[in-house]
Amino acid sequence: MRTAQQILADSAVIAVVGASRDPSKAAHGVPLQMQRYGWRIIPVNPSVDELFGERAYPTLADIPHPVDLVDVFRPAADAVQVVRDAVAIGAPAVWLQLGIVSAEARRIAEEAGMDYVEDRCLIVERAAAGLTRLR
Repeated sequence: MRTAQQILADSAVIAVVGASRDPSKAAHGVPLQMQRYGWRIIPVNPSVDELFGERAYPTLADIPHPVDLVDVFRPAADAVQVVRDAVAIGAPAVWLQLGIVSAEARRIAEEAGMDYVEDRCLIVERAAAGLTRLR
């Protein structure tokens, strides 16, 4: 299993489940900052058509191209289904944001051979490793 920082270094396209249009929420600020550092952010939110200058999709299954990482900004109770959906689209890794923990989601990811991170923040890990995708 790759470390959190290895997952970020290896990922170029991040699908963000629960991405928010509300600038006061972490589910808006975190993906926006990752985009500013060069990652392509694909918002997954059934209530919006576009976020961060990218088309938004209602579900992971609706994304028409592969993603490298599924980032989850949903309650822990929803994480199990999100991980099942990530497995179904063949995502190699899933990341539950700070404060989100699910033993069942972890079990599903591990059984599928996916890299799994929980209760950690993308931007904190990015900054700690000094990672960027900008050239």
